[in-house]
Amino acid sequence: MSSLARYRRGLVWGVACVSLANLIALAQPQVLRLAVDDLYRGVTAEKLGRYALMLLGIALLAGLFKYWMRRAIIAISRHLEFDLRNDLFAHLQTLPVSYFQGERTGEIMSRATNDLSAVRMMPGPGIMYLVNTVVVSLVSVGFMLAISARVTGYALLPLPLVSLSVWFFGARIHRRFEAIQQRFATLAAKVQENLAGVRVVRAFARESGEIAEFRELNRDYLSQNLALIRTSGLFYPSLAFLSGVAALLAVYLGGREVVGGRITLGEFVAFTVYLGMLNWPMVALGWVINLFQRGSASLSRIESILDTPAGIASPADPLAPAACAGEIEVRHLTFRYPGGSRPALNDVSFRVPAGATVALVGRTGSGKSSVIGLLPRRFDPPPGTVLLDGVDVRRYDLSWLRRQIARVPQDTFLFSATVSENIAYGREDAPPAEIERAACISGLEDDLRGFPSGYSTRVGERGITLSGGQHQRVAIARAVLLDARVLILDDCLSSVDTQTEERILRGLRGEMRGRTTLLVSHRVSTVKDADFILVFEDGRIAERGTHDQLLELGGRYAELCRAQQLEEELEVS
Repeated sequence: MSSLARYRRGLVWGVACVSLANLIALAQPQVLRLAVDDLYRGVTAEKLGRYALMLLGIALLAGLFKYWMRRAIIAISRHLEFDLRNDLFAHLQTLPVSYFQGERTGEIMSRATNDLSAVRMMPGPGIMYLVNTVVVSLVSVGFMLAISARVTGYALLPLPLVSLSVWFFGARIHRRFEAIQQRFATLAAKVQENLAGVRVVRAFARESGEIAEFRELNRDYLSQNLALIRTSGLFYPSLAFLSGVAALLAVYLGGREVVGGRITLGEFVAFTVYLGMLNWPMVALGWVINLFQRGSASLSRIESILDTPAGIASPADPLAPAACAGEIEVRHLTFRYPGGSRPALNDVSFRVPAGATVALVGRTGSGKSSVIGLLPRRFDPPPGTVLLDGVDVRRYDLSWLRRQIARVPQDTFLFSATVSENIAYGREDAPPAEIERAACISGLEDDLRGFPSGYSTRVGERGITLSGGQHQRVAIARAVLLDARVLILDDCLSSVDTQTEERILRGLRGEMRGRTTLLVSHRVSTVKDADFILVFEDGRIAERGTHDQLLELGGRYAELCRAQQLEEELEVS
């Protein structure tokens, strides 16, 4: 944990407080030794009062340092958790889309919550009680040896068995806890998927099946926890038993030493108190080992995310011009997705002048979405193949580049917030008047009149309370409000009827004027007014031209027009 270094001063102070608190507390048996021995010599009330004040002072001073040790070490563990959570979230923002396609959301959430809490326990209670154990053990044993090396040797005979128990049970606790964390991640993923897909679950009447599957996963999680409890249930009592054996030996042999006159009664009392002080470190040792085993298992799971290479990033010397014209050029672009068996795009070239509108048409999988995904660098294009204002998009500052592009995807995502907050996601400082104007352009204004709280209506997680068409119109309003130089409409009108589509397009034409617009759609009615149209097929541009030119050509685009015209005639009839 490299971030621990930034808190080294506080950690040193915390360790010093732990050590001082224990060293002061370890003076208490010495005061008791003197007091007990003085009782046999005829102690005065005044002297007993001094002993009592000494014991009170020791308790107060030790308590003060214990307070500071917790303020220092436990606070550091919380700061480390805070830093690690921030680092984890920030790193997740840099990971490529392919990472999230291969990982379950519930698994990632488990590592960001449950595993982080386990890691926090290592530099907090773990270090605190480890130092406590070391200081108390060393000093107590030192005093015990000074009183009677022979009795100390017998009393410490169980220690090798303690070490053996820690080694034997520690490895098993580590494996059990790793299994528990894996089961918890699976359980969290199941809940997340089920809640996100609640509409599908209910549409197919799968509630009982989902409940049964969750019950099985929960039962497996329970069985793993019970297995850990059984292991820990043997571990801690075994340490307590060995501590009891040590106490038995001390009382028996120490008593004989007192009877034989080799040690005083006060020394015997001090010896037994020191031995009693060793009981907690022996038990705490097992707990500390448990904490470190759990924490290391969780840390390895978190590091597996942090060690994942970041995806797309800004170059070393990024460009961030003061203005963007919006001219787009694609030069001999051939692109294959990571892990793909064949190119998604093959020698694609075209140029879109600043302020022009180009439509991309073609069957699903023909390469349209691949082109528009490369412009904002959702995936990195080959060098020199995708240019904005004559400059390779890979040379721009990534944040600057994406601020110049407003994209409305077909599959929109809404946050669990108000309609207004979702529209203003790209411009949180946007005034209400501009938000309302964007909603009006997207054709959402009429729907908002029927909402219970208008723009302040909360849409639920992923916008579950809205229809598919309302989803898309909120996303269009979001893009309009962003006021970017490049506007990408990726088949974003597929969930609205043709009349609503026409109304939205009328509102958008004013916004599209002066902006460079890439318009992806399967509907001829959406693309027919574009400045020119690109027809994609198998990753290539099969045809290009205006609506009228492509109809005259009589190729793929003309076939698409005829097919859609026939569909409309059938619907009317």
